[in-house]
Amino acid sequence: MLVGTEVKSLRDGRATINEAYAAEQGGEIFLINATISEYRGGNRFNHEPKRPRKLLLKKKEMAKLAGAVKKKGQTIIPLSLYFNPRGLAKLEIGLARGKTTVDKRHSIKDRDWKREKEQLFKKNLRN
Repeated sequence: MLVGTEVKSLRDGRATINEAYAAEQGGEIFLINATISEYRGGNRFNHEPKRPRKLLLKKKEMAKLAGAVKKKGQTIIPLSLYFNPRGLAKLEIGLARGKTTVDKRHSIKDRDWKREKEQLFKKNLRN
């Protein structure tokens, strides 16, 4: 749940969900590591920028997400943060599966090849 200064900061577009994820704690699901900057006019009533925020979900949704995280090793990630037509802040979430070691090796191989290719192009342009 959001406090007033968080909503005002969101309206100013001062939020980041790049490194955020959601996790279950005590039967509730919380958004962790999302940054909502402090509101400039908030003075002493301002919020903590990186505090865990409780997500309002139905019991069935919570059970489904918590089960997927425990059984399949998936992670709940935020996809987008927006205001609906009624003016309520909404967070779209999704389930993601991490890379396997084979996928990681493939990514490293591609990255190394791109780096090597760029070096070859630079070397050929100099000659």
